[in-house]
Amino acid sequence: MSESQRVVRSQADTQSGGKADARGGAKLAAAGPEFVPADSLYKAETEVRHLKGTVQSLRDELENRQYRTEQDVQDAVSSTNDEMLQLKNSIQVLRDEMENMRFDKEEAVQQAVSNANDEVQQLRATAQKLRDEMESMRFDKEEAVQQAVSNANDEIQQLRATVQSLRDELETVRFEKDEAVQQATLSATDEIAQLRVTAQTLRDELETNTARLQEEIQDNERNYRDERRHLQEMIGVLRDELEVKGKSGGKASTSKKGKTGKRHGKK
Repeated sequence: MSESQRVVRSQADTQSGGKADARGGAKLAAAGPEFVPADSLYKAETEVRHLKGTVQSLRDELENRQYRTEQDVQDAVSSTNDEMLQLKNSIQVLRDEMENMRFDKEEAVQQAVSNANDEVQQLRATAQKLRDEMESMRFDKEEAVQQAVSNANDEIQQLRATVQSLRDELETVRFEKDEAVQQATLSATDEIAQLRVTAQTLRDELETNTARLQEEIQDNERNYRDERRHLQEMIGVLRDELEVKGKSGGKASTSKKGKTGKRHGKK
């Protein structure tokens, strides 16, 4: 049973008890001047104290509800701020990881280009060495020089083919690296888009929760106003009944006193 139901029941019991006392007082007055109720004033004062206690308990309940409502609002705001901070930290971590991936890819491409350049330099140095040997062999023997030239030309063709093959391989490696970089960039772009969608979804959810919380607060305030108005009306009705009882009790007491005086006068 809630506090408001207990209050209504207590007020109903008090009202029924008051009616019973009124009927008893009427019976005693009808019976004669010998029966005078001595506890009418005490019951009225007890009922007034009970009504004051009811008003105080309602005031305490109102303050407790206001405190709980403010506490719920503060908890919701704190939870929302914590969630926003976690989302910001997650986005920053993902940005850092994306920067590290881009740096690693660029470093890998630069390393591949450096290795290819080193290999080309070695091939050039080898070709230059072969040219020097060919020049020295020309001075030794003409026939040997011609043979050496023929052999050198064959070797040069092979070296050119090798160089061309290395160039083609270098171009392939460069193309694959560029494609890998583009793929990584595309993946990062997709991930950023997903993060933006996630952030927007969380923002919408936050707005929905905020609107729901505000609506609940308004409903609680509306229910409190209705309950308070109802209790005030009940208290007003009880006050009117107390005033009516007080007036009727005063008239009955005056009438009984008058009858008692007349009786003593006759004696």
